[in-house]
Amino acid sequence: MTLKPPNPFRPHALRLPPARLRRLLRPAAALTAVIALSAATGWGVASLASERAAPDADAVRAALKLRLPKTPVDAITCEGLGGLCEVASRSTLFYVDRAAQYLVIGRVYDMEARQDLTAARLLALNPDLLAAGAARRSDAGDQSAESPRAAPQTVSLAGLPENGAIRWGPEGGPEVVVFSDFHCGYCKKLEAELKAIGARVEERPISIFGTDSRRDAERVLCSPQPAVSLRMAYGGIALANPKPCDTSGLDANEAFAKANGFNGTPVIVRPSDGAVLEGYRPAKVLRDFLEGAPAQAAPANPAQRTKG
Repeated sequence: MTLKPPNPFRPHALRLPPARLRRLLRPAAALTAVIALSAATGWGVASLASERAAPDADAVRAALKLRLPKTPVDAITCEGLGGLCEVASRSTLFYVDRAAQYLVIGRVYDMEARQDLTAARLLALNPDLLAAGAARRSDAGDQSAESPRAAPQTVSLAGLPENGAIRWGPEGGPEVVVFSDFHCGYCKKLEAELKAIGARVEERPISIFGTDSRRDAERVLCSPQPAVSLRMAYGGIALANPKPCDTSGLDANEAFAKANGFNGTPVIVRPSDGAVLEGYRPAKVLRDFLEGAPAQAAPANPAQRTKG
């Protein structure tokens, strides 16, 4: 009788208990499944990720040329926008998907960073855009505002609440109270002039330009660092929504401005005697005014009297 050697590929020939045999075969089966899954999906996912990481901007440009033949395309960026491609066309932006089938017009916000990506990009493309927009708003404000007064008036600041003010500037500098709107181009220019003379500013926002102005005023006032948020607001940087706070001081500012006929911004008040200047002023005029020199009548340059 001839004995045949056991066939290693026949489990019963190993004569192992069934439970032990299953334990030995389980890792091999798992490895086989992983290899199969990797071949079926993993390499495909890696390939897809590679394609998404480096989209063909030329293909997007070609598709746009067919679908928007009269629209100039200066640059296309498809990175960091969650699947969208940003298209720069002269001084404007719009967005398309990677197949250039869908077009999106509007603003893109990074919700984690709380940043307006569109605004930041527009400023990078055209640094003069913010100033131009502010000037247009200023012109609109001028058309609706009353004619500037020829000489300053005097007001009493008594009764204005502390929680309606944002204080900034060095301690010990010449003190000034400013009624402003963060959407006002000349208020932004005035901020730079006050900073240049080292003024200690008590800024009191009022809403000349409506609900957007009020919303930004509340964001600045309720911010953990109002002075920092104030500069962000004037710089056109999107503001985060802070925790709600007491905004009754803004209501008091509005009532005070209305009672005293402040129809535009900025309005500058000297705290020592309540003397008022309406409109933007350059650094030298501000310094003289705050040091108590007689206030000038209407200046020769009408632009210095422009409000809003």
